[in-house]
Amino acid sequence: MLGKNLKNLRGKRTQEEIAKAVGLSRARYAHYENDIREPDLETLERFADFFDVSIDYLLGRTEKQKLAPQEEADLTFKPLLTVQNYRSFTKNFLIRKKRQLRDYVTFGKF
Repeated sequence: MLGKNLKNLRGKRTQEEIAKAVGLSRARYAHYENDIREPDLETLERFADFFDVSIDYLLGRTEKQKLAPQEEADLTFKPLLTVQNYRSFTKNFLIRKKRQLRDYVTFGKF
């Protein structure tokens, strides 16, 4: 899938032009475009930056070439929200347990 996407993104430019722009030999670039070799992460990042697409798009994991700004913001805040949800859950859990313990001590039952 990577090779097909590289070919499509290259358009009418030559392999030599793309290879030079991303700091590769033409032969190395051709290997990636023909799915003979797989690039390392750094090379994938250079392709993504050059073509202004996501690495997921290059690898065929999504049809969207780039994430919309709101989607990028959602990804940025998702871990933060998860931490906040965990803290809220923990706090509520402890409050419930404290009430149960108080009821047990007061009434002898849960």
